[in-house]
Amino acid sequence: MITIDKVVLNIGVGAAGEKLEKAQTILERIAEQKAVITRAKKRIPTWGTRKKMKIGVKVTLRKEKADRILRMAFEAVDNQIKEQSISDNGTFSFGVKEYIDLPGIKYDPEIGVFGFDVCVNLKKWGYRVDKRKRRQSKMPNRHRITKEETKEFIEKNYGVKVI
Repeated sequence: MITIDKVVLNIGVGAAGEKLEKAQTILERIAEQKAVITRAKKRIPTWGTRKKMKIGVKVTLRKEKADRILRMAFEAVDNQIKEQSISDNGTFSFGVKEYIDLPGIKYDPEIGVFGFDVCVNLKKWGYRVDKRKRRQSKMPNRHRITKEETKEFIEKNYGVKVI
């Protein structure tokens, strides 16, 4: 039986400052929990980023809250995602162009308009053997989630059309 492991909402701003704070308030309003600031892992001169520079915001959701936000995000993209958004290992991602597309979220003129990414990890029962500290072992290939199983899960549980 496939279930949702976690849903991560992410806004990449590219620079610290007022824009980053606005993005953080948006994610905290949507998720109703504290957002975490992400930092650059390496220096990229063409983008103007340095190592450990604040460049984005993310929030991780689990259980009922993840399910509720995921349903809202699917409504924002008209219950359709592209097949290329689904990976071979039980994860899929898609973007929401503007946060005001979510049902129940109102536009705030002080913040402006931001889009965000939604990344979803799925799991089956028994995945703990790969993550636990004691007697950790590898996950057999027959137990991994395939692309077809992911499509079936999305279509059955959320009524989303994969195109």
